[in-house]
Amino acid sequence: MRKVLVTAGASGIGKEIAAAFLSAGDSVYTCDINRTALDAAARELPGLRTGLCDVGDRKQIEAMMADAVSQLGGIDILVNNAGIAGPTAPVQDVDPDQWEAVLKIDLTGTFLITKAAIPHLIASGHGVIVIMSSAAGRFGYPNRSPYATVKWGLIGFMKTLSMELGEHNIRANAILSGAVDGARIQKSVKAGARLLAFR
Repeated sequence: MRKVLVTAGASGIGKEIAAAFLSAGDSVYTCDINRTALDAAARELPGLRTGLCDVGDRKQIEAMMADAVSQLGGIDILVNNAGIAGPTAPVQDVDPDQWEAVLKIDLTGTFLITKAAIPHLIASGHGVIVIMSSAAGRFGYPNRSPYATVKWGLIGFMKTLSMELGEHNIRANAILSGAVDGARIQKSVKAGARLLAFR
């Protein structure tokens, strides 16, 4: 039985990842910013352990990691899924505060959680780190500069992790998914359509 931590697993891709690990017989803990969604996921997925956490807050990350390790008895696999979509706008119209918010959650949040998990992954002896990047991290997306930037950054972070942690028998990989139907992508598609309508 592997011990798995999935960030932002109360809904969407994260919940499906958590469900897949649970169905394989693994022990799974997921954190999310949405308590209502966490409670619903726990009811839907028996055995799922949960904790509230804003990955943009260092103290909350520290508390969540301690709780996850306590409940799981360690960590074998870390799935960095947490992230926000950010604004849909050309670069010259992007609000700097929105830019910084995307970097804080998607990039720095992933760094902080991974940093906190590394000692436990080393102790595992066969640790795995999965980072959810995006096709935007390979090709870029017009009108989505903050999102594309962090997804490229996550690939660089993953490559560095694989080089640093290989000696500890830790594997690091990134998944570059395309569009997945859900509330977030629908919001982005609608915002993009509005931009095109005003041209």
